[in-house]
Amino acid sequence: MERERNTVQEAARQLGITESAVRKRAQRGQLRSEKATEGKKERLYIFLGPDEDKFPEKFRDRYIRSLEQRVNTLEDEVYRQQAILLNMTEAMKALSPPPQATPPDERESPETVEEASQRGEPRPAAQGAQEGVQRPWWRRVFGR
Repeated sequence: MERERNTVQEAARQLGITESAVRKRAQRGQLRSEKATEGKKERLYIFLGPDEDKFPEKFRDRYIRSLEQRVNTLEDEVYRQQAILLNMTEAMKALSPPPQATPPDERESPETVEEASQRGEPRPAAQGAQEGVQRPWWRRVFGR
């Protein structure tokens, strides 16, 4: 069985683990390795065979289970946040008064400018002309 000589970085990429994990496995003897001196630098080479699996089955199953748990946790969090938003929406509806619709036949007849000036009452400003209608609390608080 022929083994391929790899740098630590290449072995880490092929095995799907970190470089420090490759070094630690070589130190423990779990991976066959060799130290070579090149100039003033000493390099560690890892020998990987063609049968080296990226993720051994026991690690793969554990990894899949951890991903499934993470997905379930995130789904639960999304459902919780949706419930909070629904409750907040319902509370906003309960706190703001319903719009007061006046049937068209009960509306006052429009005044002309001359009639209003003859009454001698000041005209309301264009913005906020609805005196009797109170804005919802959330608009007063957030200024919308």
